[in-house]
Amino acid sequence: MTEITEAAQRGRKFTQVLEGAMRVFMKHGFEGASVDMIASEAGVSKATLYSYFPDKRVMFKEVVLREIDRDRSTAVNEIVAELPMRDALFLAGYHIVWHMLSDFGIRTFRLCLAEAERFPSLAEDYYSKGLTKTHEIIANYLDLYQQRGEMRSDIGDLSFIADTFFRLATTRIHERALFLGPNAIDDEMVERSIRQAVDIFVAAFGTERASKAA
Repeated sequence: MTEITEAAQRGRKFTQVLEGAMRVFMKHGFEGASVDMIASEAGVSKATLYSYFPDKRVMFKEVVLREIDRDRSTAVNEIVAELPMRDALFLAGYHIVWHMLSDFGIRTFRLCLAEAERFPSLAEDYYSKGLTKTHEIIANYLDLYQQRGEMRSDIGDLSFIADTFFRLATTRIHERALFLGPNAIDDEMVERSIRQAVDIFVAAFGTERASKAA
């Protein structure tokens, strides 16, 4: 199967099509969703749909990247620069975990892994524009905390440290959701896990100033 490289053409009904596609993909999965279903749900003709997306895979990838970017934008808007490092890290962990626990997050993660060979561009974009971009944003926050004296300056590569926080925040949570389902996790478990992750992270990489802010 050839790799798709075309960018979806944006237009007046672009968002309408994506919203309809999102609902259909989440209900029926990638394989179960048909172009007819999506066109009907979006309230557009198949001709209009094809004018934006020549292939269902292109459409699905656009839906995935759009939702990831939307969730990330919500988190970034809440994590303002003035917040103490502990509070900001808790918010970051909270958004990361609940994105992963969402129906969208679990379905997309499973699909990207399952279709990595047949649909490599989705897996690559999920990694580079999803996971890697999130790590970059966390690293930028960590750089700010170093400048404010809340993080040690001798900890090395901030991108690696950002990934460390990401893994700490999702420890036990993600795998449990994947294997047992999101209903196996409750709010108390999420909050406890994130607070423990922040405590461990600050103890390892924070300064006395950050520790006193607890």
